[in-house]
Amino acid sequence: MSEVNVAKRKEKCENCTKQCNKKQSDDGVNSRQERDEVNRQMNEGSQLLLSACLSCEGCLSEEESLKISQQSLEQMERVLDLNKRCDVSKHRLLVVSVCPQSLPFFAVKFGMDVSEAARKLCGFLKSLGVGYVFDTTLAAGFSIFESQREFVQRYRRRHRDSHALPMFTSSCPGWIRYSEHVLGSLVTPHICTARSPQQIMGCLVKDFFSKQQKVSPEKIFHVVLAPCFDKKLEAIRDEFYSSLMDSRDVDCVLTSGEIYYLMEQRKVSVQEMDSAPLDHVLGEAGDGVLVRHEGRGSEGFLEHVFKHAAKELFGLDVHEITYKTLRNRDFQEVTLERDGETLLQFAAVYGFRNIQTLVHRMRKGRVPYQLVEVLSCPGGCLSGRGQAENTAERRVDKALVQQMEEAYSSLPVRLPDINPALLTLYQDWLQGQDSPQAQMLLHTHYKTHSHTHTQPPHMQW
Repeated sequence: MSEVNVAKRKEKCENCTKQCNKKQSDDGVNSRQERDEVNRQMNEGSQLLLSACLSCEGCLSEEESLKISQQSLEQMERVLDLNKRCDVSKHRLLVVSVCPQSLPFFAVKFGMDVSEAARKLCGFLKSLGVGYVFDTTLAAGFSIFESQREFVQRYRRRHRDSHALPMFTSSCPGWIRYSEHVLGSLVTPHICTARSPQQIMGCLVKDFFSKQQKVSPEKIFHVVLAPCFDKKLEAIRDEFYSSLMDSRDVDCVLTSGEIYYLMEQRKVSVQEMDSAPLDHVLGEAGDGVLVRHEGRGSEGFLEHVFKHAAKELFGLDVHEITYKTLRNRDFQEVTLERDGETLLQFAAVYGFRNIQTLVHRMRKGRVPYQLVEVLSCPGGCLSGRGQAENTAERRVDKALVQQMEEAYSSLPVRLPDINPALLTLYQDWLQGQDSPQAQMLLHTHYKTHSHTHTQPPHMQW
């Protein structure tokens, strides 16, 4: 890495840290003493906290930087161009999997509902030479299912396993990287081992779908369209690469903004785009209706696990969930009570400031929650930097986010429990829910990359 690049990254990191410290207030902090302690820890560890993962790139190794640089529009266009010029036997089948949180972005940009925007997006991608376009909601269903089962198992062994609870959700790569590189063993044993929807979709495409198509995994170039740049970091993790097949589960992650830029670059108007229905991994036409899971726009892991645990552990049916806001809408609690007794207490914690508060409380042994849904972006996945940022002002476009939230909430909700495709794939692809195949393809593990610190150390440049 050149000295110029190091200097730029250091400047970027220090600027982010200053802004975070400047904005740090009593949001999400319940007492002056706790606020002062969080601020003190942030100041002492400021050189590393934001650079650890949250999209500033300060902690990336040379190898990681190279791998991420390859996840670009140029890389996808290179594959498309080679397909046009080379022998058919050397073609790579392009598959694009679209995160449901990206679709509202195109709906707002196109000025139409989410379903029609999805068809336009699919038509545009296929006009480029993409073979199949999938929606990752099915993969999210697997991730939710496995998270539900793991939480119940952790709850039942909580008295003999000090790391069982609280359980932290695992779908946010920014949070995972921050946990591994900064927080270490304080947090990593508590993270749910269920793979994220993105990486389960990678397995579906490179394992199940490739076999259905009679194509070897390395002959498929799998692109995920996501709202977040940090998803590129997730795709290059070592455990999602097969040395035997020389193939990654996800070859390239592109953000919503990058694809929209490609549309502008090619001067393609919405009116000129063909409409095409999304494809289905099982090869069935289906009803063609886009659905979403419960929650605020980030697959709703908290809500699904909460309802499942209430029924499985206590025999209670929960139909509506009431959030209690603590200081700000990105730090909320959900409680299950019976006859005045608190049975379950979950929390949704979004954004760096609130994550810092959560970590401080954990160090002090003051986390009353059995599960915490953690996301590094304030507002959740719809606010991902890859689609919600105003590029001119370098800040989140709040009006755009509000429009995306409204578009997303307009989609009908379907519980993964009643999705017949999930049950079919559990049997036909994974040989059952408790099979070694299911454990291998639907779960992962986490590492501690440096020794654990009572407080995060300073960044070493």
